[in-house]
Amino acid sequence: MNESTYTARFFVFALFLCATACSAQSGYGIANLRYFQEAYPDVVFEKSYDRTAGDWKIDITFPAQSADEKNKTTTLYWAKGRLLPAEELVNKEKYWTLLHPYSKQLVDPADFTPEQVERVKRFSSSKNRKDGAGTPMFFFDALYDSSSRKTLEPNIIKTQFLERRTNIHERIMQPLKRVEAKILELAKTDSNVKAFIAELKSTDAYYWRIIKGTNRKSFHSLGIAIDVLPRYLNGKAIFWSWTKEQHPDDWMLTPLAKRWMPPQSVISIFEQEGFIWGGKWDIFDNMHFEYHPELILFAGIGSTK
Repeated sequence: MNESTYTARFFVFALFLCATACSAQSGYGIANLRYFQEAYPDVVFEKSYDRTAGDWKIDITFPAQSADEKNKTTTLYWAKGRLLPAEELVNKEKYWTLLHPYSKQLVDPADFTPEQVERVKRFSSSKNRKDGAGTPMFFFDALYDSSSRKTLEPNIIKTQFLERRTNIHERIMQPLKRVEAKILELAKTDSNVKAFIAELKSTDAYYWRIIKGTNRKSFHSLGIAIDVLPRYLNGKAIFWSWTKEQHPDDWMLTPLAKRWMPPQSVISIFEQEGFIWGGKWDIFDNMHFEYHPELILFAGIGSTK
């Protein structure tokens, strides 16, 4: 092999490695299936390349929930991290990738550029919320039996969280109980955490509904999102839409000091157990926690085990 041929092949190989790394970092590459495998260790993911579809086919087997049931298998396609059924591949641009950035640190709106402000305005606009892309629910509907209210509700259980009644999907019972145990233990020595618990009004989770202004189900409809709502806000903002009603042009610039927040230690405990916090979203929802261990792992925050 002459030097020019070697150099050319090395260059092509380097481009391949770069493309693979960039794809993995973006959440598009099939290597990122590992985040789902680690996040849901009782679920079996088997991949094979479908040349006809030009994409990776993922056969996903979910364990039976009782002795009377059988394991069920759903076939979805990777579709750059969207996990779509075959018939939706032609519509893939209608959906977001399931793996997307979740910030390790809280972003200060004081640092927003004018371009970022405009991006948030476009994203939160009525038109985009109604007609724009959204989360593909196919994987989650299979995982949580949530394709309909009828199939879902046998999996919803009554429980308590921080001494408030709530209803959740049975799959998140153990991680949520671990969150509770850690918070209660910390409250013994941390007065801020103790006050946070005492001031809670409710910890509502399951509620079958469509997200306001969209045609998409809320993750509350799956019983895997929980809102920790305080009795009093004392004039502080907690949810972007409520704030937008009063400040339609600059709600996204509401200073962090003027937003109600759980203690940072509470947020960290939720994240340790696989829950993301809505306070880190551009369209902030500071009372909201949602079980997505795949996003916690993808963000590099740590193992959810």
